[in-house]
Amino acid sequence: MRIFDPHIHMTSRTTDDYRRMSAAGVQAVVEPAFWLGQPRTNVGSFTDYFDALLGWEPYRASLYGIRHHCTLALNPKEANDPRCRGVLDILPRYLEKDGVVAVGEIGYDSMTREEDEAFAAQLALAMAHGLPALVHTPHRDKAGGTRRTLAVVAESGIDPGRVLVDHLNEVTVELVVDAGCWVGFSVYPDTKMTPERTVALLRRYGTERMLVNSAADWGHSDPLLTLATGQAMLAAGFSEADIDQVLWHNPVAFFAQSGRLALDGIAEPGTDFAGNSVRRGGI
Repeated sequence: MRIFDPHIHMTSRTTDDYRRMSAAGVQAVVEPAFWLGQPRTNVGSFTDYFDALLGWEPYRASLYGIRHHCTLALNPKEANDPRCRGVLDILPRYLEKDGVVAVGEIGYDSMTREEDEAFAAQLALAMAHGLPALVHTPHRDKAGGTRRTLAVVAESGIDPGRVLVDHLNEVTVELVVDAGCWVGFSVYPDTKMTPERTVALLRRYGTERMLVNSAADWGHSDPLLTLATGQAMLAAGFSEADIDQVLWHNPVAFFAQSGRLALDGIAEPGTDFAGNSVRRGGI
């Protein structure tokens, strides 16, 4: 099966992960800007990070025949740090760059006033730049946070069909479906969703506007759980067309709204996208 992982933090992963992903059928990824674990103390650290998401990671992915895109934003957790608020001032020039297919991750961590302001401001930036929005729902008070998220989305005036609300579960999925937004399930080894729980929700709600991701990062996570979910769908009686819709066509359709999704000429492992042979070691 072919796989498009619409939410994976490859900055935190090794080249061995890229190799395994390519062998498993992963042909494209979207990497959202997020909290790196160690608090950043100035805007300059974000510019370096954004530059890496636009340059180094697409190159690294290309060595394994994987197309890499990104979403950029001031993440919810660091929106609370006044040292990072200047990121909102530099974002507009980054949102004009090729390879940026959405504004994200935005949304809530602790649901503070500062997060409210950053969320609303970045939804406005998404509309101003003609980009969809990738929204992070909080780990605590998931239902309350999702309701608050959807209220802000409605107040912003953005088309809900241009909003992907991620990290959903059995408690929150119906809220997002009813709001007309796209639905994101993050599949983890110990937390968030399992392949089996995700399949149960796909049985209940169908495959339209449903995306499955590994959200793999620096914590205990697995970049091949998209494949495991596809295999669980197959075992549960879903057709190959259903699996292809969830793991490929849906993320393509959502991020294509940016006008910047570039999937033609997916490279063979060991070549860049021009077909040139590349070396897989370090620099």
